[in-house]
Amino acid sequence: MTNKIAVPELLQAIRVKLNLTQEQLAERLGVSFATINRWEGGLNVPQKSARKAIEALATESGIDLEAEESTAPIAASVTRRRRAAAVPTTKPMEQMLWDAACSIRGEKDAPKFKDYLLPLLFLKRLSDVFDDEIDRLAEDYGDRPTALEIVEGDHSLLRFYVPHEARWAVLSGREAYTWPSEAEKPKDIGEHLTKAVRAVVKQNPGLAGVIDVVDFAAERNGERDINPAKLRSVVETFSDPRYRLGLSDVEPDFLGRAYEYLLRKFAEGSGQSAGEFFTPTEVGFLMANILRPRPGEVCHDYACGSAGLLVKLQLVSKELNPLSKVPLQLTGQELQAESYAVAKMNGIIHDMEIEIARGDTMINPKFRTPDGKVRTFDIVVANPMWNQPFNPDIFANDPFDRFRSSGGVTTGKGDWAWLQHTIACMNDHGRAAVVLDTGAVTRGSGSKNEDKERNIRKWFVDQDLIDGVILLPENLFYNTTAAGVIVVLNKRKPAARKGKIVLFNASRHVKKGKPKNYIPEEEIRAMAAVYLEGRPVDGEMVVISTQEAAGKDYAISPSFWIKRSSDEDTFDIPNAVKELKALSVALTNSDHKLFSLLERVR
Repeated sequence: MTNKIAVPELLQAIRVKLNLTQEQLAERLGVSFATINRWEGGLNVPQKSARKAIEALATESGIDLEAEESTAPIAASVTRRRRAAAVPTTKPMEQMLWDAACSIRGEKDAPKFKDYLLPLLFLKRLSDVFDDEIDRLAEDYGDRPTALEIVEGDHSLLRFYVPHEARWAVLSGREAYTWPSEAEKPKDIGEHLTKAVRAVVKQNPGLAGVIDVVDFAAERNGERDINPAKLRSVVETFSDPRYRLGLSDVEPDFLGRAYEYLLRKFAEGSGQSAGEFFTPTEVGFLMANILRPRPGEVCHDYACGSAGLLVKLQLVSKELNPLSKVPLQLTGQELQAESYAVAKMNGIIHDMEIEIARGDTMINPKFRTPDGKVRTFDIVVANPMWNQPFNPDIFANDPFDRFRSSGGVTTGKGDWAWLQHTIACMNDHGRAAVVLDTGAVTRGSGSKNEDKERNIRKWFVDQDLIDGVILLPENLFYNTTAAGVIVVLNKRKPAARKGKIVLFNASRHVKKGKPKNYIPEEEIRAMAAVYLEGRPVDGEMVVISTQEAAGKDYAISPSFWIKRSSDEDTFDIPNAVKELKALSVALTNSDHKLFSLLERVR
């Protein structure tokens, strides 16, 4: 039994000898059914104390452990094959999540149920991590029952304590649970899930408003919103051992990518409502690669939605600084309750600490200094609502002085008001990337009348705050087919970029897709590198001076300045006419020959 590779075969031999089911064997060993399932499947290995218990039970059953060891080479190869097959990849995980969503009421209506599916996935993650942490504690305290008993008395030993009735083995029916009274016993899986998430929140108040935002047993006109049988099917899908979501099963980034896939699918399916809280993944990674966050930097997203932009800053920081153990300090503000819940879940699923506040950023920015001023950050990222109506009367006397001192108060559309708020959030060496509508970088330029947006843009250019503008391809965002721009700001430009603005047209890098276009993953780092190098690229990137921008009345759209290469966008009409004539003559000659041949046949 010294060779732990033989554990799956030994457990099976014990069950055959004693005629036990996995549930019964789990009970004998004092572990959960899910743990036995993982041990037998080769997905996990028992800790030292558990191996001793297995060895003792095997001896009691009359199994020759020495003989069992002799099968180790064969068992090793079998187990290795099992493990290789069992390691999940992103695609099956993504497909499992989407299939679960579709199983409720078909693909067309799947996005409507994101508020049910996302908390369910989150609860599964919490439960699996809880089991892993109990197994870890069992090593210190001798066995799992002792670890559970100690945790019951001190919940602080775990990041999140999951009550017994909310653990996945109980929810899926794989482990028995005795309810305190018949009146408290749920009638079906819908009621059980609702009780479970409320029990989790009771023990973990920080999750209030995160996983308890829906009632899984809700009814309308006497009918359940989700049929209990369908809900049971989703729970069963999530219970597949291949999709266990514990610490040793999936890396936070792996699960996070599958989670973002689900958000993207919901956004594709429901357009405006879901697109509001989800920026396309490739746009977020492009912004993060341009900003190149350093360990320990303080980052903020004042319209954070699902917190995807903040998550990508941390992922890129880790990629750029793999040896550093110092995380970014991530903060965000979000108005919508549903998006706030998704953001909190997204951070926890990625195993990241993100401080998120609820509220209207423009009216009531929540992140402030002790003296009431807007708090400043090293990095600011955002994708606020485009062309949002802006009432200048409300902000004429802004208590945070974000507008009057930085170009004046805008009228009509709020795009530049968002950039003024961005500047207010940046410290003396801060940098930022904000996604806006393309019109924001040209509106008012060339007009005979005074234009407030143009005046604010002039102030930004004259103050040398605009590092660059990136034109994104059309049909990339979920709530619009229009193109967008990333405006990059920097309060402390490198010497080589002072007095200059980099204008980059990213349309060459787009791939056509359904329902949305996309930028391939392999293009993102290359695009960021080209932008950061700051050298002109024919038909793709130009670098203009702030004086040149002033000469064009502060129009800073890449499409205004970049002339696409002749072989891409120009059409030589004279040569085309010549070619057309030659083709016409050739076609006429072919027709004559064909008719000549047909005449002979007659």
